Amino acid sequence: MSHDATAPSGLTRRRRRLSDEETEQRMLTTALAMVNQAGLTVSLDHISFEDVIRDAGVARSAVYRRWPYKDLFFSDLLRELARGTGPAAGSGDIAATDAVARVVLDHLDWLRTPAHRRALAAEILRQGALREFETFLGSPEWRTYLALHATFLSLPDGDLRTEVQDALTTSEHALIHRVAGTYEHVTGLLGLRLRPDLDAGFDTVANLASATIRGLVVMAPANPSIATRRFQANPFGAPGPAEWSQPALGIAGIVMTFLEADPAIDWTGERLEDLRRTLTTT
Repeated sequence: MSHDATAPSGLTRRRRRLSDEETEQRMLTTALAMVNQAGLTVSLDHISFEDVIRDAGVARSAVYRRWPYKDLFFSDLLRELARGTGPAAGSGDIAATDAVARVVLDHLDWLRTPAHRRALAAEILRQGALREFETFLGSPEWRTYLALHATFLSLPDGDLRTEVQDALTTSEHALIHRVAGTYEHVTGLLGLRLRPDLDAGFDTVANLASATIRGLVVMAPANPSIATRRFQANPFGAPGPAEWSQPALGIAGIVMTFLEADPAIDWTGERLEDLRRTLTTT
């Protein structure tokens, strides 16, 4: 009987032994995937250490050499989760560029009137805040991010608590900076500005808006009407009423408190046409 010279021998068919670093990375990556599939609860009790070992395809002996006790593994997993959560994972900001462009182009004539400029900002928030809320509500990554804050509060003082806090702080700063930048960009686009008398920056607006939408996401499972209730209203002086949701009204109510028409901006026909060209070519 002839043998295929290219067939692997018994030695080469054996699985390559993983280094301790590779074992560690596979275990953490596998556990992260499990958490992100189901979402994090206020503990990690729903994640089985043995299931992680099996799904990671690593040797139990190597795992227990790295983590003699499973609690040590879950501590490292919490660190990894905290470092990896900047809930960019799954969310577009409330005023994503394409969505903003569509709303502005549909209501370009509103920019001629200072009061309607504010109404246009509210219309962007009316549509965008609901999308953002629904994204957060249905995202395991966001549930994990929110649960991490609750889990952090229950950790005893020590290195783990400090490391998780530092990682969450970094994620929060990045998130708020991103949202604040979006608000600032859209505000300038519409010829609006922050009210000088409030002495607040866009980071303050982003903090308050983010806290509101997170609170609604946490409340929604026990109060489903937050997600489903709709009502006709015209709270910000638009030419006519529209269908509002509770998340949209909550976010817009906060953001619109800070905005006013910039008196230095005059929306001439030429300026409107320049904006139309910009929005249709980007």
